[in-house]
Amino acid sequence: MSVEIPEGLRYTEDHEWLRVEGDEGVVGITAYAAGELGDVVFVELPDVGRQLEKRQSFGVIESVKTASDLFIPLGGEVLAVNERLAEHPELVNDDPYGDGWMVRIRLADAAQAGELQSAADYRRLVEAG
Repeated sequence: MSVEIPEGLRYTEDHEWLRVEGDEGVVGITAYAAGELGDVVFVELPDVGRQLEKRQSFGVIESVKTASDLFIPLGGEVLAVNERLAEHPELVNDDPYGDGWMVRIRLADAAQAGELQSAADYRRLVEAG
């Protein structure tokens, strides 16, 4: 299976990705997850200012097939949410690592990103099925 798994991001077993930018992080779901979900029709995101603990549910994503919780890879404060997803949830399918991002957080501990999976680790997880 060939699915886009960019280097330089960190990944969770729940198929979220994290891009660390200093003491902030941007979070979304992987192309693999978007493909498994099918056409995304709705994304529920948290309020700006909300404090999240590592692996806490921060929202829900709904597709034509199913609804799934979204889990934050690392703890922190929600700084921004991707408002475009309210009108254009298909961005998650079209550009999961770009315009389909979901939340930006101020990381409680950016060093914890090293505990998440590398692109190579995540690729093995996806290929193992």
